[in-house]
Amino acid sequence: MSEESFQESLGFGSSDLGNEDLCLELLRADSEIEVVRVLSEAGYWDDDSAWTAYGGNENNFSFVGNQQASPEAALVEKLVNSVDAVLMRECLIHGIDPEGPAAPKTTKDALKTLFDIKTGSLAELPRSQRRELSENIRFVSTGSAAAPCYTVIDSGEGQSPATMPDTLLSLGKSNKLRIPFVQGKFNMGSAGALQFCSPTHNLQLIVSKRDSRIADAGDVTSDYWSFTILRRVEPRGSVRNSTYKYLAPEGELLSFAATSIPAAPGAFPIAYGAPLHHGTVVKLYEYQMPKGLRTDIRRELFDRLSVLLPEVALPVRLCERRSHYSGKTMEVTLGGLSVKLDEDAAETFEHGFPASATLRVRGQEIRLKIYAFKPGMKDRYARREGIIFVIQGQAHGALDRSFFTRQTVGMSYLDQSLLVLADCSDIDSRNREDLFMNSRDRLRETALKHEIEAELTTVLAEHPGLRQLRERRRQDEIESRIGDSKPLADVLAEVIRNSPVLSRLLLEGRRLSNPFGLMETAQGNTFEGKRFPSFFQPEKEFPDERPKHCPHNRRFRLAFETDAANDYFDREVDPGEAKLLLEDGSPVADFTLNLWNGRANLSAQLRGDRSMEMGELIRYRFEVNDCSRIMPFDIRFAVMVDPAEEPHAGGRGDRHQPP
Repeated sequence: MSEESFQESLGFGSSDLGNEDLCLELLRADSEIEVVRVLSEAGYWDDDSAWTAYGGNENNFSFVGNQQASPEAALVEKLVNSVDAVLMRECLIHGIDPEGPAAPKTTKDALKTLFDIKTGSLAELPRSQRRELSENIRFVSTGSAAAPCYTVIDSGEGQSPATMPDTLLSLGKSNKLRIPFVQGKFNMGSAGALQFCSPTHNLQLIVSKRDSRIADAGDVTSDYWSFTILRRVEPRGSVRNSTYKYLAPEGELLSFAATSIPAAPGAFPIAYGAPLHHGTVVKLYEYQMPKGLRTDIRRELFDRLSVLLPEVALPVRLCERRSHYSGKTMEVTLGGLSVKLDEDAAETFEHGFPASATLRVRGQEIRLKIYAFKPGMKDRYARREGIIFVIQGQAHGALDRSFFTRQTVGMSYLDQSLLVLADCSDIDSRNREDLFMNSRDRLRETALKHEIEAELTTVLAEHPGLRQLRERRRQDEIESRIGDSKPLADVLAEVIRNSPVLSRLLLEGRRLSNPFGLMETAQGNTFEGKRFPSFFQPEKEFPDERPKHCPHNRRFRLAFETDAANDYFDREVDPGEAKLLLEDGSPVADFTLNLWNGRANLSAQLRGDRSMEMGELIRYRFEVNDCSRIMPFDIRFAVMVDPAEEPHAGGRGDRHQPP
């Protein structure tokens, strides 16, 4: 299309001034009623010919309606799209083909390459730099307290009127499929939020303009802003499902030429006043957020978004612009849960935490960060979540904190104080598809999920730091029930001294020992690990002549001594790396490793491989390496395959009779 033909296709005759006014009026509207009125006066609302099926598919409700189950999870997708748009802009400005071999491979790589963030994590940046970076993405709240409107404004790559139907208004296309450093892979258009927009028509506004620095020279529409309204049209006649449509009179988006539009937030209470030169604006009218999250977005919603974006790639500036709220500053920077936790670490966590651990399932590595909060502190950050699964900074599902109360985990005394971030960014595409729903808000009930749960159980149940903390909490709870400040052993000793009969029954003359065995915990608090360990050695050697014995159907466990710091394998800068290999150098697919106060516990399972023979000797190599070493720590050991061990039948056999 030539530029002259495009100008002739603009609405409102030959002048595009009316389109700009209409766009800004829709942007400032804060209710469904206002939007319908504006579009009715413009002659579009009741004109069926002015509306086009979203994604080019009349049956798009089956697509849109099968997205996120909660409004806050759907809202997160809008923020993630904006993050992707800013990363794409920077990649193109740097002259890098997003699909080419030079493109960053992960979101962290993108931050290193495009924003010069050495570790690829926002935690590295001081607050002032995160604040400055957050100007790329703004999240603005307007409207009423009961029915807030949310607007996501980014200064990303933006789209032209010609490209918008195939990008922001498409469904199921492969726009970002081959771009490794962005989140959007399924081209769902963050459509899940539509279901939670205004109660009757599910209205949503989209405005966009391409950044002139990366515009396609052959696109004559790239200097123009375009905008549309998405709406839900209820079924009529023989049609059984609703259809989502967008405004496109005569098949073309409404467009206008302008250097900038007043779409960015100004000083409180101005929601739209500062100029936006390019990027995308998405407004969700009367968004149906749960009651507890409708309040000031700097508080409850900020906390919730932090959980859903634990390690968000780029910060987001949250701007409260509803007049019924007040404060010294009406804005806050969202940097993700990890940043929030790091800032509050000294007053928030038990000594020695956060701790790290690594597990491998089917050859896929998952890195764990284990947070143990001081009593009553976890609710400030996360409430019902226990284990959050993260891919490139975004939560993709979670296990409830009741996971910690399972008998096999045995951490019921800590269930309200534990939070685990499981980084699944290194899982390959096939296993990721098998583990997570495309909506990215829950896990699939697959064999892979259950295998990961089993490995998580092993890591948490056997973690020495958690076991010590559990016993200390258990002692504290029992002593608080007694209602006395004396240790439990002293209380019972005094009771026995005052009761001769009880004393004789309980082997008089012997002093009661502390039932909790907490001496190790108290001593463990003095451990100070080194950034780069000077040694990493087995507590006990297992050469060929004296191998470790392991039943065919059980796990084998080895302990190592080291002076490495607890976060050695999971820190952002210069982390250590552990590998478990067979003698021929092939990697072992499944193992777990946790490190705590100078002790590293390795656990791996001998699976029922038919080629494995009883009495077979399996030789292993365990390697630990980091950037400070010329050669890795190389530990060799052997495991003898023993006959399968039958599970114990609980409740059978003779009960031991005490004297």
